[in-house]
Parts: sequence; structure tokens; C-alpha cells
Amino acid sequence: MSSVVFDRVDVSVPVPGQGRKQLLTGIDLELTEQRIAIIGSNGSGKSTLLRLINGLVTPSSGRVLVNNLDTQSKGGKVRRLVGFVFTDPLSQLVMPTVLEDVELSLRAHTHRSQRRTVAEQVLERFGLLPLAGQSIYDLSGGERQLLALATVLAVEPEILVADEPTTLLDLRNRLRIGRLLADLPQQLIISTHDLQLAAETDRVLVVDKGRVVFDGLPDEAVSFYRQLADAGVQR
Repeated sequence: MSSVVFDRVDVSVPVPGQGRKQLLTGIDLELTEQRIAIIGSNGSGKSTLLRLINGLVTPSSGRVLVNNLDTQSKGGKVRRLVGFVFTDPLSQLVMPTVLEDVELSLRAHTHRSQRRTVAEQVLERFGLLPLAGQSIYDLSGGERQLLALATVLAVEPEILVADEPTTLLDLRNRLRIGRLLADLPQQLIISTHDLQLAAETDRVLVVDKGRVVFDGLPDEAVSFYRQLADAGVQR
């Protein structure tokens, strides 16, 4: 069972002429459930919380442990355990064609002589093999997000972290990606504005102004967040 622990974590960043800006405050969590969602308004700290998990962001104080590995002192090992999918797949798809992008992700994990065969197997698993020779810029939004997931999952991480994986998708592709995520054997930790997707997880965190303000069952968390958002509109 995978485990992510936030131990009294604060995150702040320098702002020129303004001192430091606090992004997260007092994060104390142990995440062991299979599927976990993080919801909250834009700028609430969701993405920062996710990026702590694979060391893209490091704590200003406190520590983050992934399977008992400190993300600061054991960052390389942590990144081999944690796959990270960004909101916009074009931020992580860097090779000219679909097949080449998967081959690149396998470079440190598969011998050169086997890389193409393994990459084709990965594409077949995700229904993308017919697109192997296409440019990533010729893909639809759903196909790009599916490819981004395929490149990350090709190396079989123990934990998948996804930052708003359905935000840029139409309904059909949102459902497609949602079902794929639900069926993964990996521990899944996502941030999302899609409250239906959040409701299908095992545990939901609500983040507001850099703090976890609710942590519990999906239905209760979504209800709390709706009330929080409504209160903000009425101010």
C-alpha cells in the first residue's frame, strides 16, 4: 500500500518587494486511500499540494514522505515512484510523434533494442497505436491527455498524481479519462474542478487559502465545498 505523508508542511515563496507569499500553511496529512481528490477554487493551493508529492515543490518547513522517502533528500527515488500528469498535456509531450514520446519516457527503463516494441505495446493498451506516427499537434485534446497518461504510466509508477486531468476536455473525453483513472491499480491523487469526478473517489480534501479546511468522504466534502463557494459569492 502506498503512503504520502505531509508532516507540518508550510510552503512560501519570495515576492520581489513584498517579502514572502504563503502558499500552504500547516498541512498535516497521511494519504493511504486508493483514490483521493483535492478540490478548491483557483489559487487555493491545490496544485502546490500536488507538486509537493514528487518534489516539484519543496516545503519551506516540515517534510513530505512518499513511502517513507523524504522528497527533499530522496527526490530522485521519489520521482521514480510518482508519476505526474499536468493539466495541459502539451507541457509534457515533447517529441514530434506519439510513438517517440512514449519511447522517450521508457529511455531509462527499457533497453534500446526493446524500446520500440514496448512503446507500441503501451500505445495498444491505451488504444493509441493507430496514431503512433502522428504529430502530437494533430491529436485531439482527449487524445493528447490519453497520451500524457500513457507516457507516465508506461514506466509503472506506484502513485499517479494528476493536476486537473479533465479540465480541458469535452464530456465524452472527460468520461473516457475518468473511467481510465478509476480502473488504475496505482494510488491516484488528483486535483479537480470536476465535482462528479471527485465524488467517485474514496476521500476528498477541500483546500481554501492554503489550508485543508475539510477532509472526509466525497459526498460530505463536495457539499462543504459548495457551501464554501456559495458563501464566497454572497460576500
